[in-house]
Amino acid sequence: MNSKLYVGNLAPNVSEADLRLLFSRAGAVTEVRLVLDPTTQQSRGHAFVTMATPELAEAALNELHCWNLEGRYITVTEARPPQEPKGIMSEGFGSGTAAPLSPGSRRDKTNRPSRRSSHPRGRRR
Repeated sequence: MNSKLYVGNLAPNVSEADLRLLFSRAGAVTEVRLVLDPTTQQSRGHAFVTMATPELAEAALNELHCWNLEGRYITVTEARPPQEPKGIMSEGFGSGTAAPLSPGSRRDKTNRPSRRSSHPRGRRR
């Protein structure tokens, strides 16, 4: 287990000082980072707490998971390492080069007449 914990389901008025005080019950806390909305600067309802050792992190997890803090039962789990975001374009495409198009494999669409009617209400029946 690593020494960084994820804390979720936080009430909007919980501060980093509140979390540091709560987690110090289990041992030495080295860092508390409350995740804020960049626009409103209000809490997003979760935080990361780093304990001094993995053993203290495990003790805090066992003691404080489902703890009632400000009227909400918080969740405490082991923090996962950050992952690189995946976009739509990164999924399913290989890193190889694309196959060249053979001549005549695509039709020239520039000389095709338009199927749209010039009537303002669309096609006539």
